[in-house]
Amino acid sequence: MTVNSYLTNLANSAIIRDSEKQNIARSISTLQTRLNSYFGSQLKRQVVFGSYTRNTILPRTMDQNSDIDYMIVFADSSFTPQRYLNQLRQFSATYYGRSEIFQSNPTMVLSLNHIKLELVPAIDDWFHGLRIPAKASSYQNWIDTDPNDFNSSLTSKNQSNNSLIKPLVRLVKYWNAKNGYVFESYDLEQKVINHTFFFLGGLLSSLRSSGQLKEYFFEFMLGLELPWTASQAKKNTLVSVKRKIESVKHALAIGLEDNAELQLKNILPPVQTNQSLLRGLSTYR
Repeated sequence: MTVNSYLTNLANSAIIRDSEKQNIARSISTLQTRLNSYFGSQLKRQVVFGSYTRNTILPRTMDQNSDIDYMIVFADSSFTPQRYLNQLRQFSATYYGRSEIFQSNPTMVLSLNHIKLELVPAIDDWFHGLRIPAKASSYQNWIDTDPNDFNSSLTSKNQSNNSLIKPLVRLVKYWNAKNGYVFESYDLEQKVINHTFFFLGGLLSSLRSSGQLKEYFFEFMLGLELPWTASQAKKNTLVSVKRKIESVKHALAIGLEDNAELQLKNILPPVQTNQSLLRGLSTYR
C-alpha cells in the first residue's frame, strides 16, 4: 500500500454507513415527531444542518464527539436565547429522561447511545433573517446564520479540487479528534475551505503536482496555524505533527514508501473496531 492509498482508504472509511446511518436517521425522525408533538404551533420549522448534511461527519469509531446539528426555529422571536434553551431542556427531559442532557452554549446537547444531538434554537427575524444564539463570549444575544451557505462553499471547493476536499476534511477532523481537539470542528472545516491549495487542482496541477490526497493533506497540515491565544499544549501538538509530516515527506522523497507509510500511521492510525461501540449502535432512544 502507498501513502496515498492509505489516506484514501482511511478517508473512505470515515464515511458513516449502514446501521449507524440508519440509526441516526431514525433518531432524527423520532426527534422531529416529538418536537412537533411537544411544541405544536410554537415551531416554525426544523432544520438538520452541519457536518451531517455535508457528509463530513465522522463515525463514532473515529470521533466519540460526533454530533448532529439540529435547528429548531421558533415562531415567536421575542424571547432571549436562554428562554428557548430552557424550553428545549424541558422537552428533552420529557422525552429523553434517561439520556444525558446538558447545555453547551449556545446549544442544548442530547446525548444518545450512538450519537449526540445538538439542539440549536433559532428565530426568523424579518430584518436579519435566520438567527441562532451567539456564544457566551459574544457581546450580542443572536447572530445571523445561513446553514446552506457553508455547504455550498464546501461543495464548490470540492468540485474544483478533484473531489478531494471532503476526504481531506475527514482526515484532518480525524487527526483533530485523536489529538484532543486542537481546533473546533467547524473552524477546522472553515480553514480547509479558506485554504488556497497552490498548484493542486486547476490548470497547473498537471505541471506541478499529481493532485493526490496525500499532497492536499501535507500542504494543509503544514500551513495550519493557531491563534496566539491558543494554549501551549495545543501549539506543541501542532508543531509536533508538522515535524512528523516533514519526516514522512522526506522518506517519500528518497524512495522509502514503506517507511513513510509507517510514520504516517503514527499521525493517522488505522481505525480500531470497538465492539462495545458497535453493539451500542444497534440501539437508539
